[in-house]
Amino acid sequence: MLLPVLFGRLKAAVVGVVHVGALPGTPRSSLPLTQIIDQACQEAEVYKDAGVDGLIVENMHDLPYTVCPGPEVTTAMTVISAALRRTCPHLALGVQILCAANQQAIAVALAAGLDFIRAEGFVFSHVADEGIINACAGNLLRYRKQVGAENIQIFADIKKKHSAHALTADVSVAQTASAAELFLADGVVLTGTATGLPTDPQELKEVKDAVKIPVLIGSGVTLENVRNYLDANALIIGSYFKKEGYWANAVDPDRVKKFMEHAAHFCGTQSQRQCKTNSPKACVMYSLL
Repeated sequence: MLLPVLFGRLKAAVVGVVHVGALPGTPRSSLPLTQIIDQACQEAEVYKDAGVDGLIVENMHDLPYTVCPGPEVTTAMTVISAALRRTCPHLALGVQILCAANQQAIAVALAAGLDFIRAEGFVFSHVADEGIINACAGNLLRYRKQVGAENIQIFADIKKKHSAHALTADVSVAQTASAAELFLADGVVLTGTATGLPTDPQELKEVKDAVKIPVLIGSGVTLENVRNYLDANALIIGSYFKKEGYWANAVDPDRVKKFMEHAAHFCGTQSQRQCKTNSPKACVMYSLL
């Protein structure tokens, strides 16, 4: 059994989101890369000071997304991620590159010394805003192997937000999670139907019952509803931590601090709790640092 250290908590670890400014070459790009890096590091400092368990960096301002982001995006995300690693040397850090640029995310994580990626379209196909996203698990895990990045964990979205799932209407969310587990995902991410909208607590229960790998909540967690998600292994919180609770705004230090003060009462730290599972796979997310 591996010791829990990735996020510092056995359950309901808190992962803040750094939404970097629109990157060079994207439609809304207006800032030099140096300023984007400075802003990202400032937000990371806010999260770190508030005591979050981890961070994930995303290029969410690169609207509209493309399924084939150019090398300028991958390069910029690498530089930003490396800066965040220097800013937060002891936090668990991850990256997501929209849209579904999962191999690029592995490359960024490897170069910048990050711990995990969030992957879209890991198993099954769905129709997203950007078009049809096909399953990538086979190619992604082979790429991770080829570049020597097996220490980087892959947390896979299932039935993800901003997507239509008519193609897989006969496959339940629990079955999708089981397929991701079979295809060697290190964890699965549950979301609501759109950014900032809450995840269905019943789906959390169904997925927790179906798999032994970690289950993360990827949207809609607030101070008011967090008790619905305490059985999750981690809570990825973006919108609620922003000013007025809107994802595109700057991080609100007061919101983060207040949430983390309450989080101390929600669940114990790794020194206060013991892992109750006998599955090495279920504990692997805690073994990185």
